[in-house]
Amino acid sequence: MEMEHINENTIRVNIENTDLEERGITFLDLLGNQKQIENFFYSILEEVDIHEEFQETDAVTFQVVPNKSGLELYISKGNTLQDETDDSLRQMQSEEFEGRLLDHSDEDAELTDELAEYQNNEENLFETAVYSFADFNDLILLSKKLFLESGVSNLYHYKDHYYLELILFVEEMIERFPEDEKAIATEFGEPEKVTGDVLVEYGKMLMETNALELIRLYFPN
Repeated sequence: MEMEHINENTIRVNIENTDLEERGITFLDLLGNQKQIENFFYSILEEVDIHEEFQETDAVTFQVVPNKSGLELYISKGNTLQDETDDSLRQMQSEEFEGRLLDHSDEDAELTDELAEYQNNEENLFETAVYSFADFNDLILLSKKLFLESGVSNLYHYKDHYYLELILFVEEMIERFPEDEKAIATEFGEPEKVTGDVLVEYGKMLMETNALELIRLYFPN
């Protein structure tokens, strides 16, 4: 693990996959466990902030860039990073951890219940489609192109691939057809015949209901 001060307000930490393994953490853990994300970032901060210049600051901002060898973690004092850091970095402010990634709040539970009720109503028309991605970066690119007009998106990890399930509410779509949104997804992912039920039973849920929105939020470009 390598660390450098970009300026007096920002630290860049290069974390290799071996560093993650030594801590018993994988990239998937960071996607799927909000509390683990927080604990991991602050443990890194304690290691690199020898003089406690950042730990004593009221607001600390974390931003992450995944790469093939691991990830780069940018730690900044204050609510925003300095101009020297890339605008495309993933922003996670410590005070915003609670209620964000995979936090099953009352609102999330309500959305899940509404979705189940919608699908169980035979009068409602909806279409589902599943796409696999070997590289998470392809999902990031897709999230910038595909803004669902009416529907939900679920993200799973299954058999060493990422699987995105789209559930499109046909009757509520006005400006586009389901085929239009499926065509965009096909540009970045591989259409699969596996069903959402299989993914729920055998895969690992990473993001529920609004996966595309969450990916855009945490990996802005």
